[in-house]
Amino acid sequence: MTTAPKSPTTEVPGWLRDPLSAAIAGRDRNVIAMVRNAVASRNVVLAYQPVMRADTPGAVAFYEGLLRVLDGTGRVIPAAEFIGAVEQTELGRQLDCLSLRLGLETLAAQPQLRLSINMSARSIGYPHWLTTLKRGLADDPSIGERLILEITEGSAMLVPDLVQVFMSDMQNRGIAFALDDFGSGYTSFRYLRDFLFDVIKIDGQFIRGVAASPDNQVLTEALISIARHFEMFTVAESVELAADAEFLAGIGIDCMQGYFFGAPTLHPPWTLAEERAAG
Repeated sequence: MTTAPKSPTTEVPGWLRDPLSAAIAGRDRNVIAMVRNAVASRNVVLAYQPVMRADTPGAVAFYEGLLRVLDGTGRVIPAAEFIGAVEQTELGRQLDCLSLRLGLETLAAQPQLRLSINMSARSIGYPHWLTTLKRGLADDPSIGERLILEITEGSAMLVPDLVQVFMSDMQNRGIAFALDDFGSGYTSFRYLRDFLFDVIKIDGQFIRGVAASPDNQVLTEALISIARHFEMFTVAESVELAADAEFLAGIGIDCMQGYFFGAPTLHPPWTLAEERAAG
């Protein structure tokens, strides 16, 4: 029996038959290459965004240090543009190491500063990241009391037992922990109880436009109530409007963060003061 010739389409690679997949794959390859080059050349910086106290207008509770990668032209690339492509790779762990190192250096240089740094739960098991953290604590014991480590809800759920042990150890050294993007996933309240985070950062999807959204008002108040029950400090993310800030202060949020108060900047107040003194 003669075998029928294969259809020409069976010889065409899948990525050619799906232009969207090809475009996404190409974009990710370019992003990963760009990030890898930036890591190799240490071409990364922190941008700083203030987290404001709700009970004292104009008072900064702490700053969040947000990792930024610089491309070959020096253009600043926000983490949102590359983190999805590298989060589950060793490159993601290397970025966490650089972010932590930069944060520790800033804290060492600014003894009055309190700073939060983002991390993935995956980095807990990455030896170089742990070494960086322990070295920073050994060099300046006061840093532990001023460092907040932010872990996203989804990341914490990957290895809950490991996160619990790590948090307990580091909290004994003074480090505080923030659960980032609270409400964005499917956190088990049993885990929330066991983790004992110090800070809960309520996801921006509930905060943006909250003053005009009865649904988001109910959800935000519920999340604040949960945090209070577990004696956790609350931060509202993505506050962009005066009306939202006023509403949140009225329902008892502890702190607020967002473009209404200030965008992330490479030139925070302490660097401006240093530049003026030097000039």
